[in-house]
Amino acid sequence: MTHTPNEAATNEDFEFRALAEARNYRAALLGEFGPHLRGEVVEVGAGIGQLTGGLAALDGVDRLTAVEPDPRFARDFRNAHPTVDLFPGTAADLPAESAWDGLVSVNVLEHIEDDLGELAAWRRLLAPREGTLCLFVPARPEIYAPLDKDFGHFRRYTRPDLTAKLTNSGFRIEHLCYFNFIGYFAWWFSFRLLGQRGFNPASVRLFDRAIFPWAHALERRFLRPPIGQSLLAVARAT
Repeated sequence: MTHTPNEAATNEDFEFRALAEARNYRAALLGEFGPHLRGEVVEVGAGIGQLTGGLAALDGVDRLTAVEPDPRFARDFRNAHPTVDLFPGTAADLPAESAWDGLVSVNVLEHIEDDLGELAAWRRLLAPREGTLCLFVPARPEIYAPLDKDFGHFRRYTRPDLTAKLTNSGFRIEHLCYFNFIGYFAWWFSFRLLGQRGFNPASVRLFDRAIFPWAHALERRFLRPPIGQSLLAVARAT
């Protein structure tokens, strides 16, 4: 049993350079999670810190601590965010007396074989303050592609599956929805059907600037989609 992310991955940089182009996408995540975060927050699996600056700047966040086990990513993280506390390890390595008002996990849980064990560890960190988990994971196993395997993804989630795992781990779900309806079909076509093994920065930039903003606005303001590339959850530790 392991709580260590990325050990099954063969894509060593997780396409960070291309994903740096997804500025509107990251802003949308911050807009979804921001109203639910306050006080002392921990970002689990912070990578090189592409979301960290936005999290630290949220009005409700008094202090942000990042957790990252990969020394290569931790080095780049420290260069990018020298004023943010960085814990070199996993959530399970945090001191037993740690307690947090919020925990953010974006595209991390799918990398961990024992995801129920990881959720239980997160609940222990949040339960003393009845803190909030802001969780984002890949969705829909039918679009699991070679790139998912390269990234070390053990699974893509369905809404019923994630609901059951959160509930059984001691979380009360406040919000859970599919995210990025158009991205579902783009992922299926590019990575499942064509079998592409990486992101094209120009394509990511085009999608992020020209397609994603209006598509996400429709999803958030009018109708959450019945499927999506990802699942977004906000849950309270009980």
